[in-house]
Amino acid sequence: MPSATTIGVLDGPDDHEDRGDVEVAARAIGQRLIVLSASNASEIQAAFATFVQRGVGALIIASNAFTFSNRNEIVALAAQYKLPASYGVRENATAGGLISYSASITDAYRQVGVYAGRILKGEKPGDLPVIQSTKFEFVINLNTAKRLGLTVPLIMQMTADEVIE
Repeated sequence: MPSATTIGVLDGPDDHEDRGDVEVAARAIGQRLIVLSASNASEIQAAFATFVQRGVGALIIASNAFTFSNRNEIVALAAQYKLPASYGVRENATAGGLISYSASITDAYRQVGVYAGRILKGEKPGDLPVIQSTKFEFVINLNTAKRLGLTVPLIMQMTADEVIE
């Protein structure tokens, strides 16, 4: 959303660890940021109403247990208010959200299996290195883009791991 000058962020009740990074990034590209937290369904609805009232042009939905468990309501409200939203979990895009970019859960589970095998073979868990995700998935929901009146550039479609049509 290159025309969006104000970006909204919806996070959960105790999810503020990435807030500083998002604020720094927004300032760096000259965008205003409105960050709201929700801890129940009525607060999610109130947050969306506030986003609209304050002129938010696009949303970032934090990835946490609260937003994941409320993904259907969040996706529905984004559609109702015609707000393009980016999610950090692919299930949101498959539920009707616009886009998601996240670590591959399949790859993470594979790595858990590798670690479990190493532990069962006698390695001490404390001796195993911490591994960060190296495989990420980019999902675009073209149906949602069409409903929002957006044209997703072909280059984005070509770089996506999955395009939902």
